Amino acid sequence: MSQPLTVECPTCGAPVEWSAKNEFRPFCSHRCKLIDLGAWAAEEHAIPGDNQEDELFSGDLEKPPRGH
Repeated sequence: MSQPLTVECPTCGAPVEWSAKNEFRPFCSHRCKLIDLGAWAAEEHAIPGDNQEDELFSGDLEKPPRGH
């Protein structure tokens, strides 16, 4: 029988078995999963991208001018 795939927890670096039995994968625990979620919410992590889209859609949420 082959060895199960093991990865490092992205939060603490602990070895984690990558299997359906681990409900927190790729994290080692619920705590590490929440720490990572908090880092995303605090904008400590970001997906690299082009800022031109931000500028293009920045006016979409502005209120329309009043009056007819």
